[in-house]
Amino acid sequence: MCMNGGRSSGANEQDDFMLLAGPLNEHGVRTFGSEENGAFDCSHPKPTGFKQYFQYLQSKGVTHFKVPLSWAQLLPTGLPNEPHQEVVRCYQTLLEQLLEVGLQPLVVIHGSTVPVALKSRYGGWENQGLVERFQQYAEFAFKEFAPLARSWVTFSDLDGVLEEVQATDAPSVLQSIVQLSENLYQFYHQNFPDKGRYLSFGLKARDLAKLSHIKASTSADFLSVHIEYNCDSSENFPMELKNLQISSGNLPILIYKMNIYGCFQKQHQPLGDLLQIIQSENLNLLGCDMKDMLDELDIHNVPIDRSNLIKKVKSTNNYETIWQKFGAQASAERDLFLRESFPSGFQWATSTESFKVEGGWLEGGKGETIWDHFGHDGQVFENQTADLACDSYNKVDYDVYLLRGLQVNTYQFSISWARIFPLGHRDSQSKKGTMYYDKLINTLIDSGIQPVATLYHWDLPQALQDSGGWTNESIVEAFKDYADFCFARFGDRVKTWNTFSSPWVVSHAGYGTGEHPPGIKDYAVSFYQVTHNLLKSHAEAWHVYNDKYRNSQGGKVGIALNSDWAQPVNPSKPEDVTAADRYLQFMLGWFAHPIFVDGDYPAVLKNQIEQKRKECPDSVPAVLPTFTPEESKRVLGTSDFFGLNHYTSRLVNSSKGGCNPGPEGVGDFEAHVDPSWSTTASDWIYSAPWGLRSLLNYIAKEYLKVIKVPIYITGNGMPTEYSGDTLNDISRIEYMQSYINEALKAIIKDGLDVQRFTVQSLMDGFEGKQGYSQRFGLHHVNFEDGGRPRTPKQSAYVFSQIIEQNGFVSRKHVFKGLGMSHSHSFTTLPPSEVPSLSKVIWEKFSHQSKFQRQMYHYGTFPQDFSWGISSSAYQIEGGWNADRKGPSVWDTFTQKPGNIPDNANGNVACDSYNRLDEDLYMLRALSVKTYRFSLSWSRIFPDGRRTSMNQKGVDYYNKLIDGLLAYNITPVVTLYYWDLPQSLQNLGGWESVEMIDIFNDFCDFCYTTFGNRVKFWITLNQPQTIAWLGYGLGQIPPNVKNPGIVPYKVAHNLIKAHAKAYHTYDDKYRTSQGGLVSIALNADWVEPIDVNVPREVVAADRAMQFQLGWFAHPIFKNGDYPEAMKSQIRAKSELQGLSESRLPSFTDEEKNFIKGTADVFCVNHYTTKKVSHVTSRLSPASYQYDWDFSEAAETDSPGTAIKNQRAVAWGLRRLLNWIKEEYGDPEIYVTENGVATEAKTTWDDTDRVFFYKAYINEALKANDLDGVKVKGYTATSLMDSFEWLNGYKIGFGLHHVDFNNPNQPRTPKFSAHYYYQVMKNNGFPITEDEKVIYGRFPKDFIWSTATASYQIEGGWRADGKGLSIWDKFAHTPLKVFNDDNGDIACDSYNKINEDVAILKQLMVTHYRFSISWPRVLPDGTTSHINEAGLSYYDRLVNALLAANIQPHITLYHWDLPQALQDIGGWENDAIVGKFRDYADLIFSRLGHKVKHWVTINEPYNVAMVGHGYGVAAPGISFRPGTLPYIVGHNLIKAHAEVWHLYNDKYRAEQKGIISITINSDWSEPRNPYKQEDIDAARRVVQFYIGWFAHPIYNGDYSDVMKTIIQERSLAAGLPKSRLPKFTPDEIKRIKGTYDYFGFNHYTTVLAFPVNFGNLQHYDADRGAGTVVDHTWLDSGSSWLKMTPFGFRRILNFIKEEYGNPPIIITENGVSERGPVNLNDIHRTYYYEKYINQVLKAYLQDNVDIRGYTAWSLMDNLEWATGFSERFGFYYVNHSNPNVPRIAKASVSTYATIISSNGFPDPAEPNASLKPEPEATTVPVTEAPVRFLGLSLSNEEAETGLNATFALLIVAATAAICLTIGFVFTKRRSKKNVNVDSVQLERKF
Repeated sequence: MCMNGGRSSGANEQDDFMLLAGPLNEHGVRTFGSEENGAFDCSHPKPTGFKQYFQYLQSKGVTHFKVPLSWAQLLPTGLPNEPHQEVVRCYQTLLEQLLEVGLQPLVVIHGSTVPVALKSRYGGWENQGLVERFQQYAEFAFKEFAPLARSWVTFSDLDGVLEEVQATDAPSVLQSIVQLSENLYQFYHQNFPDKGRYLSFGLKARDLAKLSHIKASTSADFLSVHIEYNCDSSENFPMELKNLQISSGNLPILIYKMNIYGCFQKQHQPLGDLLQIIQSENLNLLGCDMKDMLDELDIHNVPIDRSNLIKKVKSTNNYETIWQKFGAQASAERDLFLRESFPSGFQWATSTESFKVEGGWLEGGKGETIWDHFGHDGQVFENQTADLACDSYNKVDYDVYLLRGLQVNTYQFSISWARIFPLGHRDSQSKKGTMYYDKLINTLIDSGIQPVATLYHWDLPQALQDSGGWTNESIVEAFKDYADFCFARFGDRVKTWNTFSSPWVVSHAGYGTGEHPPGIKDYAVSFYQVTHNLLKSHAEAWHVYNDKYRNSQGGKVGIALNSDWAQPVNPSKPEDVTAADRYLQFMLGWFAHPIFVDGDYPAVLKNQIEQKRKECPDSVPAVLPTFTPEESKRVLGTSDFFGLNHYTSRLVNSSKGGCNPGPEGVGDFEAHVDPSWSTTASDWIYSAPWGLRSLLNYIAKEYLKVIKVPIYITGNGMPTEYSGDTLNDISRIEYMQSYINEALKAIIKDGLDVQRFTVQSLMDGFEGKQGYSQRFGLHHVNFEDGGRPRTPKQSAYVFSQIIEQNGFVSRKHVFKGLGMSHSHSFTTLPPSEVPSLSKVIWEKFSHQSKFQRQMYHYGTFPQDFSWGISSSAYQIEGGWNADRKGPSVWDTFTQKPGNIPDNANGNVACDSYNRLDEDLYMLRALSVKTYRFSLSWSRIFPDGRRTSMNQKGVDYYNKLIDGLLAYNITPVVTLYYWDLPQSLQNLGGWESVEMIDIFNDFCDFCYTTFGNRVKFWITLNQPQTIAWLGYGLGQIPPNVKNPGIVPYKVAHNLIKAHAKAYHTYDDKYRTSQGGLVSIALNADWVEPIDVNVPREVVAADRAMQFQLGWFAHPIFKNGDYPEAMKSQIRAKSELQGLSESRLPSFTDEEKNFIKGTADVFCVNHYTTKKVSHVTSRLSPASYQYDWDFSEAAETDSPGTAIKNQRAVAWGLRRLLNWIKEEYGDPEIYVTENGVATEAKTTWDDTDRVFFYKAYINEALKANDLDGVKVKGYTATSLMDSFEWLNGYKIGFGLHHVDFNNPNQPRTPKFSAHYYYQVMKNNGFPITEDEKVIYGRFPKDFIWSTATASYQIEGGWRADGKGLSIWDKFAHTPLKVFNDDNGDIACDSYNKINEDVAILKQLMVTHYRFSISWPRVLPDGTTSHINEAGLSYYDRLVNALLAANIQPHITLYHWDLPQALQDIGGWENDAIVGKFRDYADLIFSRLGHKVKHWVTINEPYNVAMVGHGYGVAAPGISFRPGTLPYIVGHNLIKAHAEVWHLYNDKYRAEQKGIISITINSDWSEPRNPYKQEDIDAARRVVQFYIGWFAHPIYNGDYSDVMKTIIQERSLAAGLPKSRLPKFTPDEIKRIKGTYDYFGFNHYTTVLAFPVNFGNLQHYDADRGAGTVVDHTWLDSGSSWLKMTPFGFRRILNFIKEEYGNPPIIITENGVSERGPVNLNDIHRTYYYEKYINQVLKAYLQDNVDIRGYTAWSLMDNLEWATGFSERFGFYYVNHSNPNVPRIAKASVSTYATIISSNGFPDPAEPNASLKPEPEATTVPVTEAPVRFLGLSLSNEEAETGLNATFALLIVAATAAICLTIGFVFTKRRSKKNVNVDSVQLERKF
């Protein structure tokens, strides 16, 4: 009878619909009569049998029991502080007993008599005092009984109260009581805020007039009414209820009292009609009174089962109600579009799911999921997998960029359980997986987007599935723990959680049909068991949050349930209507009913299953698990919102399902679709938007009637095919708009509390079994490209518009731009001299070394710094003749074939005229502060004059400006950017002085029209380009070629036009508009070819004046041209026989008018050039020949796509400093700066990233270090566009535009995300990598330096030494640079004492050197031992030990005996035995004195450089695909044999340690957002360090190498892998052949994938190319960039990959080349930074580092580069026969670090001194002086002296510290043990 489902909460169940009985009568439990007047009032004992009566009512379905309180009994005196305690306890007991039997009390505060004391004092209700006393009484009752009762009625009969007063007093009393009710309502809900509490008052239904006072009040949660029903006149009853509903303002109605008349036994059928009447009407009923109904039936012995009657009342069919409401709508009414707005604060969202987008399937230790397993098993369309998907694991910034563009305020994503807990349990937690979600959440919040996290969206860890997955009940506890972890880790930021999304799909597709993983087909048992466990898991997660986190985090936890809408195939058939309801109950109710209604499955589901068990005794029955009472209570009420995923609808008819255990079989229904419904790419999604509104209404009535939680639409979307026009997705737009509109109708028309709409999904992804064949995304993802670029579809722009409007009504905004402040106050500056005083900039900067010039600066710009992006009208707008736009000179020019490559033009360009929303999307996503764009003069004034004003053109710019301001983007408007109206050019263009006034009128119009919102104006862009290229060279429109006169004339007019436009603004608009006006001048920086030659400096200054000063000097200085121009052109003109200068002159009046006509200095800058003085020809007259200088590219910097336009970042800093000096320190805005890349460079524009990284840093240096007032920076440009004379061949954009696609789609490039990060950080704050750490290395840390025999020894044929492969290689022409060789080298063979002396100066504890194999064994074998050679090493070892320096000997450092090479060298596996014999000899002769050994140095270089590339000895390059691997194989085996030799024969006696030294660069991905690049970087490292380390430390080659080389070998038709295989015995023998990890490291590279096809080569196997970051500091070696951060990372890699072995860094250093400079500050920097990274690895990362070796002791023969590259601490003068060693400044740096044993805190007592010796470049012309027996220059001697003195200080300080330490240690030695030494020894 009385309807509507909902939810309940608390310890006792409270059904959503109240079935009332009671009250308890003081005369007996079954006594009939009046209620409150005869109700039990606790003045007597409770009637007998009352408990049994309560139980009886509860068993029959009654849910609530009336409990009227007696005011007179509770408060006899009327005072709440004087209660009758026995009565209080009596009522409390009564309430408790009701709860015990499962009945909820409905407490009535007043329904009988007023206490006598109050009656006598106040009289009646007309006395306000009585009203106040009642309020006190009610508040007393709440406090005493509210913990036991959740539903209250203040007055059971308001009419009765009013009847007690005079008619004249009734209105005021009513008003007073209404106010009283409001007061009590506020008090009740403020003091008892928990959900599920309700308060009301009662009145008679017939007294509708009083409802007008109540309708607007907030004093009731429902309306309690007394109503009569007469079976004889039942036809009036529906209207009476409806009128009540309308009059109450749609408050829920509780029929508190229903008196039934005239229903005798023969009239029991009308009683059934009553049930149908109430059931069929659209009434918001909360409950009804059952007492009289039951009593009447008892009295007349009506043979109706009361239990069934109550069940019928309780199970009122909400579906039928909704269907009756909406099903009868005509399609025109149903589909009528509602043009309204959503409520303020509505949540707009889009979504993704982890396995669909993340990729990174093994990244960070992620575990395998069931979807990974499913895909790898070939179960997905075309065997596709989610291994990479959208690569979102690496693209958080990319994804959030899209979200900012969309303007969503909420983003729903799911967490991958297996990424957090790879094996499903907490003990397998992945730190990196957790960090990924931390980054995602933090990035969202930083962008103002609220994260909504789904804990489970189908991707179960496979490890849990292996244990039964969701069929195993243990998963409930596992999920609870996983949820607990997520709440604890992310809950401080995530405030909305979905436990599950679409759990029905998990059960149905995963365990029913088996279409989804885990692919189980078991509708009978698993299907239902999974749901059971999902529900319990959800409930446990909710309770975890509720109990542990809600109070502190304040979030919401719910579940996102999926459901179709179902409507009957034949609405006239009741059985089809019932079947449609069953469909919903089986899909939605299966989960919603337990959570929101009663903690159990829907009755219809249980009944159907039971019925099928009876009907099908011979079939496997469906087994529906049951909830225990405790489980039901635990499940019930566990959602703070109703999450709904809805996509489509179904037509349902009743059927005979037979014995099929599936939903349709058990449910006896069939589902269909209407063929007229719009189809999608999915065969299960059809567009039927009206179903959403119906479903929302159904949910509200079925599940949310009592406890009101909001509805969140958590998923809605449709797929399109991956074919055709994927970007112009009209069908998605129609679908999305329609469904969103239906949600709006539900809110506006139906009053539903829908608070969020989520469009699925953010981007195309891996769509489960359909793989990538179906696309749900608002953004297109190119899955053919490894970078997975994302491009907005048209639906993204439409959704963004809906969000912007908050619905479907255009909102009018009045925008006002922010005023621009500036501190500029113009002061006339004196004219520039020749050369200008600004030449100090060259004096200051041009002498910088490359190292100083390149040094990166960390810091941030001022907080008000202006970050911008730019474009210009002709380049982007298109619409060249649209809406009356007039032609411009560029339109005319580009229409002529042959003028532009490919005959390109700007007719369409980026189509920005028609795609403004798409441009705004990009700007929002970038979050720029300013957008610089230009106005198309001919779009506003088609013929250039005001009389032709085009309103549509004006409208376009108004819309653009308003759009910018809506997103707090400041428009910077350029009035003229080269596109002069052709009509004006026909009148002479800028050659005509008339243009000054015409341009001013255009500016005046623009100021008037847009100036209230535009606060930054640029009059002209690059006037120098206009004058010279347009009117001199004629290269650009208007293509006038008159280089000697017209450029000066045009420039003259441009300057005056600018000045007039400035004054117009200044005079008419500045006061009211408060903006800035300037001009954008272009300026290259120029460097003199030789800064030490004065005339070259003058030429450079002249170049600056001719380009920048031409316009800047008049405007920013004195109103006139610079003297450098005037004198130069005057002289040239005179020499040409002219009577006056070709440069026009300004009058004094004009000068005064021009000077100061710019509020700030705006400069466009792109490149730097080298200039040199020339004497140019006089004829023909030309601006260019007036210069008398020539220009050349700065060839030491990276090139760009524009010829001779190099990316010379350091020029920007110098230019900014020059402007500061030249123009009086103005505020400067860089208004254009960018780099061109070729059109084929689409979205992975790494070079542009390097460009911005370098150029912006130079601007920061100028601001931070030089005090230049840099106020803003504008990147060029927003997107690829028409690039003038280059057409579309190149692009400057941060966004790629596909000009071959009619949609001109815009895709963000790598540079867009990089620039966003720079802006977000406001520069370059210092990174953790760059921060210095203070601390010391462990005691007994090895401090060493190194050399190699061939590089230093010389004596190549001395004392019987045999030839080595390097002797032969170096004596082969063209093998070594400059034909250098090692015949003498550093002559160390004869300079043991000198070498040991400088080692002592360096203060090293160890010295690593190598033994020349052919020096001791001339033919490589022990058949002939050269004792003289052995004697040399013996003497060297003895000298080292005498100096307290430990020798660290390398047995093989590349100088193989040539005799062995002649028999195959390292290719011949016989060499393994020969190397063992050689080592045996050395161990036997030197091992008793040497404790540190290296078997082989850098086997990679031996194998690959010597036998692959062939650029080192033995110089073999013709078998690069096989020979390097063979050589490497033998090197590894040779090392292992020597290690075993030492281990077995010598270790016990000699007690040394031995290992191999492996070298490797670190590799980072070129684009850190790309998994492809990340994988390439890993391959680089594995093919480098892993090639040799993996067999030795882990056993065998890495799987990466083995798999790749084998697959590529077989693919090329080879019978087996080119990589040799180790036998099992060899693997065992090789593994573990180390005592430490010897490691050489110098630099880092950036890797990216390269496909070499079938080329059989090491590089092709590696499949990667490498580049370097242009901002990394150079060295003297092209391959070596200073990258300290990589050192720490590769040390950590060794720790993680190879089990944290003890590491001795056996080489690390940096080179220089060119002129000798003993002040090697770059080397000092390198060692400080690199060693500090080692310290970080040791102290912070617990990497087991035992020693550090600097390369190299002295400059030496650097292999194939000869002596041109110098790594040494000591300079070796090879031009001197004595090859003297001279200390460089870095010696003292390294010695200081050694003596300090690290980097002590400067504040630490006794911190080591660090002298700073000065040193300068060695001049070649100086007369030499003698110093330490050497012939040196003055400065060399000075540096040598300083370095020596510094070493003395270091040595003295160290000696003092050691002495103090020795004394101190000796005092403590009796108590302490040197633990570090003990541990070190034990580990070794």
